[in-house]
Amino acid sequence: MAEFLGLGITHQPPLAAAAIGPRSLHLTLKDPGLPEHLRQPSGWPESMRREWDDDEGMRHGGEHRDAIVAELRRVRGVLDAFEPDVVVIWGDDQYENFREDVVPAFCVLAYDAVEFSPWVKQKNDNYWHEPKDKSFTLRGHRAAAKHLATEVIRQGFDVAYAYRPLHKDLGHAFSNSVLYLDWDRTGFDHRVVPISVNCYGRRLIVQKGYLANMASPPDAEDFDPPSPSPARCFDFGAACARAFAETPWRVAFVASSSWSHAFLTEKNHFLYPDHDADRALYGALVSGDYDQWRNRSLDEVEDSGQQELLNWFCLVGAVADLGLRTDDAVFIESSVMNSNKVIATFGTL
Repeated sequence: MAEFLGLGITHQPPLAAAAIGPRSLHLTLKDPGLPEHLRQPSGWPESMRREWDDDEGMRHGGEHRDAIVAELRRVRGVLDAFEPDVVVIWGDDQYENFREDVVPAFCVLAYDAVEFSPWVKQKNDNYWHEPKDKSFTLRGHRAAAKHLATEVIRQGFDVAYAYRPLHKDLGHAFSNSVLYLDWDRTGFDHRVVPISVNCYGRRLIVQKGYLANMASPPDAEDFDPPSPSPARCFDFGAACARAFAETPWRVAFVASSSWSHAFLTEKNHFLYPDHDADRALYGALVSGDYDQWRNRSLDEVEDSGQQELLNWFCLVGAVADLGLRTDDAVFIESSVMNSNKVIATFGTL
């Protein structure tokens, strides 16, 4: 019988920068469509002004990263102690491998291995001062990936699968997850099955998976078809757990994303995330109220800029099906750093 572990982490790109700061916020402040009274801190919520302070958020950015890294190190210790046979990671594809040619709701990446070079196109130095041509190898687990795809199809999920990348060696949700879980560069030899989730849905192609343009917003007909609903992601995660139930493997399920994103939260003029919505879901997570997660609508997710949180809906569906509860979770809040972060572990069965 399989044994299971659940983990929730972030893959936020700015964490990997040598000098971390509120990159997305600076870009949003330059948008000519932003109301003038919001271009200065005087128009912002008080907590956001404190984070911005007199150095445009640089000090807060460093403190924010330090808090996250401490939790990532803790999670890595839990993962290593579990000694998984396979690590399943749900992550969003942000207009990387899936673009105008095909956009699957879910895609199991059944790679034997994939080499990726995360710094090639980076303009600035990375935290580790690694050379631009440095490459890493993600060890896949094709047998586990094929088994997973087969079993969830039998359960009624017509999931896509891929044996090789389409446009990009590895999407940043997966490459950053591995790099961050190996923050101290001791090596990451666990075998991984990435699962791509179309989190960006209606904004994927029209915004190329990133910032909106407030000066020239898209018309209603310009938006793309929606992502899978929170309930569908939740049920898909549960199906993934059941797919492994009768195997001899030790399986670690990982959701990789930050929570509400400022650049997706239109009601806040894309300046800061929906803290209230994140706190409500966090409270439900730590109390084990998984029904609140499954019952959340896609409209609510989009309204709160929580699109990437669909990866976590998959994880919560899996741990709910397995009867797991979080045994350690931390909520790390930030307005100027674009998103709140939650790092969590869910005990083994």
